[in-house]
Amino acid sequence: MGIITTCAIFASIYGARAWNTFVVPNSGGQDDTPALLAALPSHSSNTTILFQKGTTYNIFTPIKFPTLNNVEIRVEGNLTYPSDIATVQAIVGASDFPGSWLTFTGGNNVTLRGSTDSKWGWIDGHGQAWWDAVQQTNRPHGIAFSKISNGVIRDMKIWKPVAWNFATSGSSNLHAFNNKIVAISDTGSFPFNTYGFSAGGTNMLFENNHIINGDDCITVGNGAKNIQFRNTYCEGGHGLSIGSLGKGGQVSDVQNVLIENVFMNNTLYAARFKSWTGGNGLARNITWKNIGFLNVPFPIYVTQNYWDQGVGPKPNSTSTNNTHIEDFVFQNFAGVIRDTPYVEGSCVTDPCWYAVPGATGKEVAIFDLYPDTASNILAKNILATTQTKSPVRVMCDPDTISTDVGFKCWDGFYIPTRAGLGL
Repeated sequence: MGIITTCAIFASIYGARAWNTFVVPNSGGQDDTPALLAALPSHSSNTTILFQKGTTYNIFTPIKFPTLNNVEIRVEGNLTYPSDIATVQAIVGASDFPGSWLTFTGGNNVTLRGSTDSKWGWIDGHGQAWWDAVQQTNRPHGIAFSKISNGVIRDMKIWKPVAWNFATSGSSNLHAFNNKIVAISDTGSFPFNTYGFSAGGTNMLFENNHIINGDDCITVGNGAKNIQFRNTYCEGGHGLSIGSLGKGGQVSDVQNVLIENVFMNNTLYAARFKSWTGGNGLARNITWKNIGFLNVPFPIYVTQNYWDQGVGPKPNSTSTNNTHIEDFVFQNFAGVIRDTPYVEGSCVTDPCWYAVPGATGKEVAIFDLYPDTASNILAKNILATTQTKSPVRVMCDPDTISTDVGFKCWDGFYIPTRAGLGL
């Protein structure tokens, strides 16, 4: 083969794979979404889609991306959603709403990248007005990073989201790092349902994220496998959660989850698992490790008897089914239990939805298990004090589990076993 022919082949390959940059047009005050949507069919592969630094883009209508291959979306400018509640509600309530304000529908090698500049790369959700109005009708989900293989979410910054932030349903081989979520109210109103990451999919690593919100820092949902969440700061939310699983008899499957090196500051829970009575399936090999906590009422909480407390009292179920749980480890927990009078901001009922009958508020661990469905649950190297310096307690029914849980299984003082001391 001649040199000219060889060069021509390489030139053809290079040309086919040449990387392009598309700068998102800015309309100067109008909705910038339509121009982007019009251009996306021509920029769905081998392209950087750039929101320029120094520009504020009005994302007044949702963006639904086509299938993307080898695409980087770079948010170096600021994005702002509509500030008017009624406008957003009308869009979310319409039949063609894609499900989230930014919706990814599939692809390979896709990166959603923000900026490390402290002033730029923000997404402003204008959530404060929603929180103040306690408005929970037709709220938008934020970013659905769905059905992506080999994806990256990095350096993204979200300011006052209305509610849910990132969801990764159906994706695989994902790395999400250096992201920041700031759902802090200026008025004392509560940022309901401002979930950090909703992890669904396989082979995912979440690390070095900073999340201040009003719901789960991470929630791992049905079908998730091989999930790692580490080296992260969580404040004000509802913990490091698995579930809820098994609602309506659902067959659940969650396996191989490692959550480690996380600090929980003024959250309602630290580590939490929740499944519904009557569910099916299995959650196994789940570890929470090296968890620090400060002023947390429920550092370790496992319930297989979950229900929607906001709807009414606990149902009288005769079902013998439940999502089975096995090989759970809670290791190296250290911190302070909030045991002073306290009403968390999401409490809108009496008693509060998170109230546990019989609890004293001084429990480091509550195991609300379902008979014959839980095995190999161990809490070890647990070091906790209470704000009032009262003795630390636990809640656990010995009739629901036969294996050593790391402490005396009873409703009483925390008394570690040899296994609980790591001996």
